[in-house]
This record gives sequence, C-alpha cells and structure tokens, in this order.
Amino acid sequence: MAEELAGLVVRSARALTFCDVYVLDDEERALEWTGPAVPLGEGDVGWAAAHGRARAHTDGRGVAIPVRSGNATIAVVDVRSAGPCPDDDVALVTALAELFAPVLCSCRRLRAAREREHAAERFAERAVEAQEAERSRLSREIHDGIAQRLASLGFHLSAAERALPEHHPEGLAQIMIARKLCELAAAETRAAIGGLRPPVLDDLGLSAALATLAREAGDGPGPSGVIDVSVTVEGELEEELPDHVQTALYRIAQEAVGNSLRHASATCVDLLLEHASDRVRLKVTDDGTGFSVREVFAQGARAERTRRTDSYGLRGMRERAELLGGRVTVTSRPGVGTTVEAVIPVPGRRRTGRVSCE
Repeated sequence: MAEELAGLVVRSARALTFCDVYVLDDEERALEWTGPAVPLGEGDVGWAAAHGRARAHTDGRGVAIPVRSGNATIAVVDVRSAGPCPDDDVALVTALAELFAPVLCSCRRLRAAREREHAAERFAERAVEAQEAERSRLSREIHDGIAQRLASLGFHLSAAERALPEHHPEGLAQIMIARKLCELAAAETRAAIGGLRPPVLDDLGLSAALATLAREAGDGPGPSGVIDVSVTVEGELEEELPDHVQTALYRIAQEAVGNSLRHASATCVDLLLEHASDRVRLKVTDDGTGFSVREVFAQGARAERTRRTDSYGLRGMRERAELLGGRVTVTSRPGVGTTVEAVIPVPGRRRTGRVSCE
C-alpha cells in the first residue's frame, strides 16, 4: 500500500519526480520501506518521523513530510524533484499525507490481524499435533505393555488348562472363564489402540479413515441387530488438507458416530465429507432417538462448573472445530434423529468458531 501511495503522489504532483513512503514499524524504532530500514531520528526522514514536522532536504530538491494519526507519526512521505521543490506541490503532498493516515492505520490493523490469525493457525496445528503425539505414545505403551501382558496371560492359561487333571472340572471351568475374560480384555485393548491413533489416517488419508470407521461401526451390534453406516465424499480430494485438520475431522466423526451407536440406538448413520476451495464440511446424520440439544448443553455447562465430563462429548467436538477457526452445528429433537455438522476453513481463510443448536 505504501508503494501505491508513493505512485499516487508522483502522478498527482506537477514537478515531483520521485517519492518514497516510509512506514513506522510496530516497535516504533525504525521506518520500513523497500530498502533498508531507517532508524527513528536518523537523516531527514528519521528526523521528520521523530519530531512530527516536515523537513526540507539540504539541496532544496525535496522534503520529508510526516503522516500523523492523532498525536503520533505513523509514516513519512519523502518526495524529490529535479529542481527546487514547488510550494504548491509541497502543499499537495501535505494534504495527501493527511488522507493517507487512516489508510495506513487500517493497513497496520489488517497486518496485525493477519499475524494473529497465522499465530492462531500455528498454535492450533501444534495443539492438535501435541494431542495426537500423546495419543500415539499411549497407544505404543498399551501395545507394548498391557497387550503383551494379556497375550502372555493367555498362553499361561492355555498351559494351565493342559496341565490340569481331567478330574478337576470346577478348576477347568474357572480357567475357561478366565480365558474368555482375557480374550475380551485383549479385544478391548486392540480397539483402544486403534481408537487412540488409527494407522489408516496416516497411511491413506481422511476418506479411507472414515470408510474404516464406518465399516468397524457397522460390524458392531445395534439395537435391531443391523447397523447401516455409509460414507459419501464430494468435492476436492483431501490431500490439500493439513494433517491436523484431517485429524480433527476424524475425531469429530469418531465421536459423532460413537454417540449415535451408544446413546441414540441408531440403525442408520450417514457420513458426508464435502471439500470446497475455502472449507471442508463433515456431516453425520443418524435415525436415532434424538434429544433436546439445549438441555444437553445446559447439562454440559453445569458439569463444567463441577469439573465433570460434558454430556455426549459435544463440547469436545465443539472445541476441536473452534481451535481450527471452524464451527459445529448440532440439530436434534426427541424422536427425529440427530445431525452433527462441522465446517472447518482451509488455513488462510478466517472464520468465527461457534456452536449453534436447534
């Protein structure tokens, strides 16, 4: 913008041949332009910025004019001419400098907002990466610790079963029960490992991970014995999505599908993943019993005050989306099913994170 303003000055003046616009940096120690920064107070430009008054160059062929916003100097317009600088051109540049002030102030605010947005994006990425790193660590510890102990316990129970004399039916029955409990614990451990960090998300991406999630959910028992879980992907491919965005969307889908199966007695769950140039949308719809969203969020607020877990994990889904500048919309009524919709912007586009309820 400073370069555009400099060009405007040269086009508007009669005898001016050259113009530079120096902008005071955020620390108010130097003036920035296309060349090396000029320290505050150094040279004619630095002097004009430090004192808030115009200063003519010693050769009489130019002048440095401060751009002021309120009582502060935010920039300096430095003009040059082939000969003596005409007074009417100096008056014109002085008037233009007054008009430049609000424009440059707006640009500085916009730049600060963009820097905050980029910082927020970097923080969100690091936060999600830290969460997933911790999940991966726990997954490895469970696999190398509890899972191995359970496998060893299974071998020992099998050995005990073979060593037990046949005339001890009660002892054999207890060993069989222990083996079944061990197998159940091993299956739950494997499920926990997969839930902590699904390898398919790293290997094949979000679409394949959602398909795997749907297949595993469909394999589980439903209230009517049959669960139909489908996945539809529309729009651009997810390769353009950063890893932390894919991870957040997968976790939201995982929570929403789990809620549909555990709490809603759903028999049909539909997942829609829609890619666009500026955002990605995940929609999870079920035919379950539904609930009053406002009551659930009210319960969640009370649970938060008493340091208890929020109902149905809605707060977790909301926080994941808001961390990335997105939003989660929950629509439900008793008897008509539930829809959870997450919209997350592609990094670089600003959005307001919120949760809406219907």
